[in-house]
Amino acid sequence: MRSSSRSPIIRIANGTFYRQHPNAATAHANPPLFSDLSFELPSAAAPPQNWCIVGPSLSGKTTLLQVLRGRLLCEPPTARSFPYLSSDAVPSRLKTPQLAVQYVGFDAEQASGALGGAAAAAAATSAYLSARYESRRELTDFSLRDFLLGNTELNPSDTFPDGGGAVPSELLSRVVGDLRLEHLLDLPVTFLSNGQGRRARIARALLTRPEVLLLDEPFMGLDPPTVTGLSPLLQSLAEKASPRLILSARPQDPLPEWITHLVYLRTDSQVGSMGPKELVLDGLKKYIQGVKLGRLAEDVKLPIHSLADVGRVLPSQDSARSHDNRDQKQEALQLRPVNANAEPLVEMEGCRVRYGDKVALGNWSQETVDGPRDGLFWTVRRGERWGVFGPNGSGKTTIVSLLCSDHPQTYSLPIKLFGQSRLPEPGSGRRPLTFWDIQARVGHSSPEVHQHMPRSLTIRRVIESAWADTFLTKPDLDATAKGKVEAALRWFAAELNPNAPTAPAASAGDELGWADEHLFGKLSFSAQRVALFIRSMIKAPDVVVLDEAFSGMDDAVRDKCTLFLDEGENKTYEGIRIVESEEAKAGTVRVEGLSYRQALICIAHVKEEVPDCVREWVCLPEANTGLPARFGRLDGPLREDEGRWRAVWGDYAV
Repeated sequence: MRSSSRSPIIRIANGTFYRQHPNAATAHANPPLFSDLSFELPSAAAPPQNWCIVGPSLSGKTTLLQVLRGRLLCEPPTARSFPYLSSDAVPSRLKTPQLAVQYVGFDAEQASGALGGAAAAAAATSAYLSARYESRRELTDFSLRDFLLGNTELNPSDTFPDGGGAVPSELLSRVVGDLRLEHLLDLPVTFLSNGQGRRARIARALLTRPEVLLLDEPFMGLDPPTVTGLSPLLQSLAEKASPRLILSARPQDPLPEWITHLVYLRTDSQVGSMGPKELVLDGLKKYIQGVKLGRLAEDVKLPIHSLADVGRVLPSQDSARSHDNRDQKQEALQLRPVNANAEPLVEMEGCRVRYGDKVALGNWSQETVDGPRDGLFWTVRRGERWGVFGPNGSGKTTIVSLLCSDHPQTYSLPIKLFGQSRLPEPGSGRRPLTFWDIQARVGHSSPEVHQHMPRSLTIRRVIESAWADTFLTKPDLDATAKGKVEAALRWFAAELNPNAPTAPAASAGDELGWADEHLFGKLSFSAQRVALFIRSMIKAPDVVVLDEAFSGMDDAVRDKCTLFLDEGENKTYEGIRIVESEEAKAGTVRVEGLSYRQALICIAHVKEEVPDCVREWVCLPEANTGLPARFGRLDGPLREDEGRWRAVWGDYAV
């Protein structure tokens, strides 16, 4: 008989899962998830089993992770168990799956929940977007050190919230060192960049010393150097099985070399293939070849376009460093515009953002057409398509906050938006530019907007808020605006409607009723990002800012968004082909793509998430290195050429 200490940590034997009880009366669809699922995570295996769950948007990657931690209803209830947790090998504080199996997600809602209770969530979620940039410290502006140690109450205890006692100092030192957080320990968590905050949440989970750590797309939104640094850290944890790791990833995401087992999900929240990595990948490749050669019929729940990049490998740190980067450096000069007569929409003439002794942006001397000057010099003109790149914490989000006027230092820095400053200009005869003027002319999608968008709004109201002064005020919509919203909802129905795969055919009168029934907070992460993307560009603002707008989407959804960005309703997909839409043929297009009157600013850490139209770029240096920002111009789309991507990143290229 097998020893209990060798029992699996997680055992699922022919279980079927539901969000609500299958016999409960509900107005919403409650389909079975992962029908007759069997899965075991061994407590000990030689060699260790390192699992990754892969699947396209809406396939249920996050849902399966929730199943593994015991959060969804199981039928029959006995089909899911955690045998190893009852053994003598497990400390008493980890006898329940709620404590032994930790989940770290990185969408806006999971992020705040992962901060460890209401007080910590309040510390990381400000009431307004500019709060993270204020120099004033409040009592609830807990430091990263407090957050990691669980001291996120006004009267903190000296024990960790899970009852496991104080965090050993050597464990804290090792974790913050491995995740490059030492220099951030005394900063408020609200001051952390998106990538820094992600590393902090992983560190927090590791400090609870769980038996299993579930990481939901851990590399999403991280810069290339951080990805290649984080992967070896996770590998070292996996090799020691302390904790055991289960990751999730999109089909296009490179898999770490140390992953040994895969679960590939279909689009209907069912397992398409499961087992050792090589066997799963080999089976998927044979399926793709069979469909292309006509030997197999394509399964609509397993589309081959979503499998195109499956199996790419994330190189180890050593192999990444072996690439030759000799020809990647670019001169740090301010480029002369392609059309110098185009109206400047954003003008930064020597910006330097400082919080006390810490300089967050512009701590350099930059070569300009007028010689060396201190701070960031950058001009964005109508018709330009910019990419903004750089390591996590280099100031990319600070730039966005400056041009969106969320940052309080906008008033004191040499910045002009649409030809005006935020303060009165003596003798100009013009009133100063107000926050509302700027918000009306800038479309903005970012993790910050995602975090603050009210979860109680319907899908339609989220998109309509592009015409509102705030998220919750009533939008001012005319017939043209309403037509644009409805056109976008129809175009993205498959990506936004949670019941799209199973929804019955709707009559013409209520074909968009789902947009008024489903709440933003109940959508998948990918669908939430799609709604926010539409909101950013739907009313054709002067400047469209896409800050990690496509992270969390699979290739097919992202490509549909970028096609809509470029072409509006004029083009559509017919299978994998781009064709002229019926609206274009009929002359009924209501939403156009980007025009020459608009500017685009895109921030991304993955070249595939940079729209093909981007040509100008700026790469910011790591904070406080004294190195200048670097500028360049692309001769083609970034995602088509790895060399272009490496040239952008220069010494940071991996």
